Amino acid sequence: MASNEHLGKAVQDWMAKADKAVSKFPERKANFVTGSNAPVNRLYSPLDLEGQDYLSHVGLPGEYPYTRGVQSTMYRGRFWTMRQYAGFASAEESNARYKFLLAQGQTGLSVAFDLPTQIGYDSDHPLSAGEVGKVGVAIDSLADMETLFDGIPLDKVSTSMTINAPAAVLLAMYIAVAEKQGVSAESLNGTIQNDILKEYVARGTYIFPPAPSMRLITDIFDYCSKAVPNWNTISISGYHIREAGSTAIQEVAFTLADGIAYVEAAVAAGLDVDDFAPRLSFFFNAHNDLFEEVAKFRAARRVWAKIMKDRFGAKNPKSWMLRFHTQTGGSTLTAQQPENNVVRVAIQALAADRSWPMSQESRKPQTLWPARITWKA
Repeated sequence: MASNEHLGKAVQDWMAKADKAVSKFPERKANFVTGSNAPVNRLYSPLDLEGQDYLSHVGLPGEYPYTRGVQSTMYRGRFWTMRQYAGFASAEESNARYKFLLAQGQTGLSVAFDLPTQIGYDSDHPLSAGEVGKVGVAIDSLADMETLFDGIPLDKVSTSMTINAPAAVLLAMYIAVAEKQGVSAESLNGTIQNDILKEYVARGTYIFPPAPSMRLITDIFDYCSKAVPNWNTISISGYHIREAGSTAIQEVAFTLADGIAYVEAAVAAGLDVDDFAPRLSFFFNAHNDLFEEVAKFRAARRVWAKIMKDRFGAKNPKSWMLRFHTQTGGSTLTAQQPENNVVRVAIQALAADRSWPMSQESRKPQTLWPARITWKA
């Protein structure tokens, strides 16, 4: 207490001197704010944390509430796998690309699907005209999926699939391809995005109304908890919400709200929270305000841990952990003067790195296409 009193007096003296200086040389702005319009004080000190218990509010790395990360040693303890987000044209061409990437030492795949595949249209459908194979690979059938992963041992790689409305179909195809290779579903590792709520909010590649869409998702939770236990059944995404114009605070708020909705739906369907919650994952954006972004990620972990433990009564510590992927902000980059994008991406990647996500994706400064680096959980 004596130390705080001494610090308090020092801060008061400092503020008086600062006010005097400002009266002669005004600050550049009347108010300083973060990218989310939250006020930034002139000075911060331990007094701002007075009354908080460090262990319960922040905690140690790898321990509840996981503010400082879900692993005790994070990158010191486990090296990362590297993935490049890839998929284009036909299954044959994408398969060749995947084999090339694996030959360079990549140990995981990240599959991009074209828009017709994402919204459930075959390539020969009239509405698919002009879009086939453009922003990802076209998959119309199980035969296409077999071609896509031909010669790639699915028990040796983990596969992330950015697919939402038809996620159940693509996952079923993936499992069928593995079985044809002689690989059991229990041996598969990977992730499907499978986050339909953010499609209604920010992205638009939905097919069905909300209620049956939620039923598909909770059915996947149930099935995978029993048959594909190492599969991440959803990547609850704030990235697209941020790209659609939200602030950092709103990004976390809407994303965790979506997460709550998924957990509530699964519990209402009769699932035990600890049977599916350990395989939930998240996906956030990283923008230019370094300190706000770091604070955002840390706060998201702490809030989610408390939600799962206190609101839903989860008992398994893995159910409390918010494991997330981060991608640098595409909306912050410009086609003009692309060299400036190097600095933006570097700051955003640093913000993510200082927040200990499980994986990080950095957009290439000139092409605005992402290069994904994934740390294995």
